[in-house]
Amino acid sequence: MRRLLLFPLLLFAMLLGCGSDPGHPSGTAATDGAAIYAGQCVLCHGDDGKLGLSGAKDLTMSELSKKEMIALVTNGKGLMMPYGRVLTAEEIEAVVDHVRALGKRP
Repeated sequence: MRRLLLFPLLLFAMLLGCGSDPGHPSGTAATDGAAIYAGQCVLCHGDDGKLGLSGAKDLTMSELSKKEMIALVTNGKGLMMPYGRVLTAEEIEAVVDHVRALGKRP
């Protein structure tokens, strides 16, 4: 019974953490991909991109091109929601640039 209650709570927390953030820096002159990542992606992918909650991919191991990553963030895939209606194209590109930098860390 306890396990049955845990799943809906975990799912709710994921949706809340990976969902839209009304405080995201939409329309700012210099879009901060790290800040958007922290508000939109950390719950599932972790600070370093390696968390993998609920099947989320290890972003540091991605072999996708920048164009492919932008399409994935925009349209979503599997359990990952599409962010095309949540973030601007500039914000999505900034997040992708941040994610691509994660893979270059030691």
